[in-house]
Amino acid sequence: MSYNILLCGVGGQGTVLASKLLAAAAEKMGDTVHSAETIGMAQRGGPVTSHVRIGKDAYSPLIPKKSADLIIAFEPSEAVRNLDFLKDGGAVITNEVCLKPVTESLNPTGYDGKEMIAYLQKNIANLVVLNADSLCGELGSSKFFNVAVLGVAKGAGFLPFSKEALIETIETSVKANFVEVNKKAFLHGVEEGSKYNR
Repeated sequence: MSYNILLCGVGGQGTVLASKLLAAAAEKMGDTVHSAETIGMAQRGGPVTSHVRIGKDAYSPLIPKKSADLIIAFEPSEAVRNLDFLKDGGAVITNEVCLKPVTESLNPTGYDGKEMIAYLQKNIANLVVLNADSLCGELGSSKFFNVAVLGVAKGAGFLPFSKEALIETIETSVKANFVEVNKKAFLHGVEEGSKYNR
C-alpha cells in the first residue's frame, strides 16, 4: 500500500501540526512513513507545504508531481498552486476562506478566493469545499480547522488508517490542555466528512 498526502497553507494555519498528526497516526498503524515540509517565510504568512508519504514504495519524503492521492488545502489559492502534485482521480479538500497576502494590502486586486474555488470546482471531480469559520463555529475558533479537516478527510473516506489511530495520536501529540477540544474538532470533522463519503 502506498498513499501520498500533500497539505498546503500559509504560516500560522497549523499545516505542520496536521502533517505530523497524520504521520504519527500512520506509524501507529504500523506503516512506513516519510514526511517533509517546505516553508517559505512561514512566520509572515508565506506558503507552507507538507508532504506525508505512507507505504514502503515511498523512497523519498517529497511527493513527486502527479502522485498525491489527497491534497488538503488550508487556503484556496494554495490548493490551486499545488494542483500539479495531484494524481489523476485524486481528491482535494480545501478551505474556501481566503487569507489575503500582504501584497494584497499594498496593491489590492480584490482577491477573495472565489475565483480559485470556481477553478477547482470546474477541474477537480473529487472535491470537498469547506468553510473553516462555519466548520469550527461551535469550537470557538477557526484555529482548530487543522484538526477538524483531518476528521473531514477521515469521514469522507480519504485516509487509509483508523479513526482510533488519529484520536490516540491527538491524545499523545497535542498539549494536554488542548487535547479535548482537538478531539472534539476531529470528531466534528468526521461527522461532517461522512456527508461526502461515496
